[in-house]
Amino acid sequence: MIDTRLLLDDFDETARRLARKGVDIALVDESRRLAEARRAQIRLVDAGRQEMNTGSSDVGALMRAGRKEEADALRLDLSARRANVEALERELRRVEADLDDAMARLPNLPADDVPEGRSEDDNVILRTVGYDPDSYAGREWLPHWEIAERLGILDAERAAKLSGTMFALLKGDGARLLRGLTAFALDLHRDSYEEIVPPHVVRGEVIAKTGHLTKFDTQAYRLRDDDLWLLPTGEVALVGLHQGEILAEADLPLRYMAYTTCWRREAGAAGKETRGMQRLHEFHKVELVKLCKPEDGEAEFHALVADAARPLEVLGLPYRVVELCSGDLTFSASRVYDLEVYSPGVDRWLEVSSISLVTDFQSRRGQIRFRRDGGGVEFVHALNGSGLATPRVWAAIVEHGLSADGTVVLPPALAAYVGVDTLRGRA
Repeated sequence: MIDTRLLLDDFDETARRLARKGVDIALVDESRRLAEARRAQIRLVDAGRQEMNTGSSDVGALMRAGRKEEADALRLDLSARRANVEALERELRRVEADLDDAMARLPNLPADDVPEGRSEDDNVILRTVGYDPDSYAGREWLPHWEIAERLGILDAERAAKLSGTMFALLKGDGARLLRGLTAFALDLHRDSYEEIVPPHVVRGEVIAKTGHLTKFDTQAYRLRDDDLWLLPTGEVALVGLHQGEILAEADLPLRYMAYTTCWRREAGAAGKETRGMQRLHEFHKVELVKLCKPEDGEAEFHALVADAARPLEVLGLPYRVVELCSGDLTFSASRVYDLEVYSPGVDRWLEVSSISLVTDFQSRRGQIRFRRDGGGVEFVHALNGSGLATPRVWAAIVEHGLSADGTVVLPPALAAYVGVDTLRGRA
C-alpha cells in the first residue's frame, strides 16, 4: 500500500499519479477523507487518554492529602471519561478498518518517467535482441502444439479429460524438457540468488499483503476448507518470507529464487490464444525476488532485467524488451519491463517474463523494514521477475528447433539437462 501521508500532505500530486493508472478519483477522495478522519480520531483518543492520566494523578494527590470525598467524586467522573475513551477507541478501530479497505484498493504510484498510456497498445519496445525477420522467410513454421502432438510429447485431449481446458499433459521428452528448463534456470542463477523451496500454499494475509489478492481475487485458487491460497506466483512466498521483520542494512540486498508450480484461473481467457502451452491455469516457473535499500531500487531493477534475459540469450531465443505504459502497469508495480519471445509458429511475440519494481508498496503493508547502520528504520524496496516461465519458453524451443524430419533440435545449453540433444518423441 502507499503511504497515507501522501494523501494528507501531497494530495493533488498523488491523485495525478494514480490517475495515470486509471484510478477513479472518487476512491482517492474517499481514501483521503478516511485518512483525515483517522487523524482527527487519533487526536480525540489521545486527548481522552491524557485526561484519564491527569485525572488518575489527581486522585492520587487528593488521597495523599486526605481529601477522600473529593477523590471518590473524581473517580466517578473518571469512570464516565473511561467509557467515553472506549467509545472513541471503538470509532477509531472502525475508521481504521474502512481506511485499510480503501488503501488496499489503491495501486502503487507509477514512476514519473513511465510512458503515458491506457493499454498494451501504448507500451514501448525498448530493444529487440536476436530477431531477424528474414531468417523466418522461405519455410513453413508450425505452432508448437502441432509439433508436440505429432511427436507425442503433449497430450491436450487427456489433459482436458483429467482437468478441463487450459491444462497441459506432457509426456516423455516433453516432460523431460520442462524439468530440464527449470533445472537449467536454477543453475544459471545459483551464484546470484539463494534458492528457496517454499510451501506452494500461503495464508490469506500473506497473499493480501503482497498486493496479489486484490489483483488476483478472481484469478487465484483458494482451498475450500482453509484460509490457504495456491501460489499465483512464487513472488508471493518469497516476499512474504520477511513480513513483520526488521532486517540489518548489512544483509541487503537479499536475492531469492524459487521454482514453484503456479495457479491462475485466467478467467475469460479461453480462445485461440490459449492453445497448447500459451496460457495455462497451472504452470511451472522459476521466480526471482530482491529486497534492497530504496536508493538501490533502480539499479537492482535493471540488473534483474538482465538476469531474466540471460536464459533467453543462452538458449538462443529472439526476444524483445517492452516497457509497460502507466495504464498497463500491474497493481503493485511502479515500473514494469516485459520480456517477449518471438513465436514463429503463431507469428506473435509472447510474454515470458515480467520484471517489476514494487518500491515500498509490498513492504509497507507487510511491515518489512531494515535498520540503517545509523539507527533509523525504513521500509525495504522489493523487486520481482520471472527467471524462467516454462510454458512459452518450452513452446518457443519446440517451434524454433523444428527440423525437416519433424524432430526438434534443442539448444546446446539444454542437452545435458534433458538428456538428449534432439526431441524425437515416438519416432
